[in-house]
Amino acid sequence: MDWRDAYPAIVSTPVEKLQALVQVPTVSGSGEPFERLLATMREQWPLVLGLEVTPVREHGLLIRWPGRSAERPVVLMAHLDVVPVSGMWTRDPFGGEVVDGAIHGRGTLDDKGCVAAICEAVEGLLADGFVPAYDVWLSLGCDEEVSGGAAEEAVGLLRDRGVTPWFVLDEGGAVAHDAFPGIKAPLAVVGVSEKGTTTLRITASGDGGHASTPARNGPTVRLARAITALDASSMPARIPATTVEMLERLAPHAPLALRPLLSRADALRPLLARALPLGGAEAAALVRTTFAVTTLSGSPAHNVIAASASAEVNIRVMPGDTVADVVAHVERVTGLPVEVVEHGEASPLSPATDDEAFAHLEARIADHFEDAVVTPYIVLAATDSRFFHAISERVYRFAPFRMSREQRASIHGGDEHLGVDDYLTGIAWYRDLIERLP
Repeated sequence: MDWRDAYPAIVSTPVEKLQALVQVPTVSGSGEPFERLLATMREQWPLVLGLEVTPVREHGLLIRWPGRSAERPVVLMAHLDVVPVSGMWTRDPFGGEVVDGAIHGRGTLDDKGCVAAICEAVEGLLADGFVPAYDVWLSLGCDEEVSGGAAEEAVGLLRDRGVTPWFVLDEGGAVAHDAFPGIKAPLAVVGVSEKGTTTLRITASGDGGHASTPARNGPTVRLARAITALDASSMPARIPATTVEMLERLAPHAPLALRPLLSRADALRPLLARALPLGGAEAAALVRTTFAVTTLSGSPAHNVIAASASAEVNIRVMPGDTVADVVAHVERVTGLPVEVVEHGEASPLSPATDDEAFAHLEARIADHFEDAVVTPYIVLAATDSRFFHAISERVYRFAPFRMSREQRASIHGGDEHLGVDDYLTGIAWYRDLIERLP
């Protein structure tokens, strides 16, 4: 047997390793592909997978890298599963092709790019004989995209071992280009909280029957009116303290006309709460709870009038709002019965200003992304890290990759891709983050 067959990690480049991960279609719940993925990881990062490894659920991993001290352990997170293929693709979603300086495929941004960058950074440090200042834990989830239980189980395992992380770092932020109206500099956004994820079901009921004799104002019509009313009725906009800090950090980089407004964000909260929604969907989501009708159900056949029609509404709950507030709003606006399908409150706020852990992240970002404005923000989506607030007061979200607006739109969509140079910078960033733990 050729030695290269026995030791593939020796001849694989970092890019080839990420390509290999992308080529395994680990759609959440798919089973066998996860076994292939874990086998691939054992081949590519033998030193990492040779550490103290604890299986989590079916295919998740919790890995301990002992440091010189267990006093301030650090948890680095990422997830192995991906969402199904959707949107328009010009290349094979699971091909992992490198074209025009980018690695293409499902999971490159969400979240196999982070998986590979973390493992590559740790593998290199292990090969160099480096020992971190503190224990470093890698928590690699397997069901993040379906809100599964692997992350909660990992939290339980850490709690049972008496591990209280100094800080936890997961996906959720990035070095975002074209992220804020009028700001040319990229924003290195570090999530210090995230919106709650809640799903409600609204249902209209009535008499069914044959489609040849429809009555006015049937269940589907009333459901349609309810959806239209909900779309037109937003919850109150507000500017939380984290967003105030973000706006004030952006002020020196804004056009001259905007600087006085952003620099006085705290005093001008009501005005900004009205103005930001005019800047587009991303800006609007910064200031209010959002509602998205995602699934509909009605009649089982085209010639049958539905006796019951329902819609599920995916809601991202703004810090300061509660699920109870949301339910009351939807009941009032739609006039229909509301069922809570998924309950998730907004996450607690992790410290930023004048905090040593956040300062460490901020300094490492400044070292590798000199043109970026580093700022805390509230993550609009949901990550596995929300469960880690149970054992740590410092839970942050940041992926060390540059992402254009087009790339951010490709997450869960079509033509997802990560720049090769950006990926390699991410590896260096994780390595530096670990090497320079204070």
